[in-house]
Amino acid sequence: MDIVSIVILIIFGALVGWVASMIVGTSGGLLLDIIVGIIGSVIGGWLMDFFGGSGVSGFNLYSFLVALLGSVVLLVIVKAIRR
Repeated sequence: MDIVSIVILIIFGALVGWVASMIVGTSGGLLLDIIVGIIGSVIGGWLMDFFGGSGVSGFNLYSFLVALLGSVVLLVIVKAIRR
């Protein structure tokens, strides 16, 4: 993985994590948004694979929505555990 791909992954993770945290109503800062976005991409890809769809395929709207789905699921689970 080259440096450009890593930077794009971080930016994509930050955007997805930020939007997911806005939807769920949590806040944790930039680093947490990046982590949530990246892990959410993996979860979203797994969920889409499980249901017969395709996972994250690059920096596009479909991948953003898949990653957002996974990130929201992750944040809802974490929020439920913290209660």
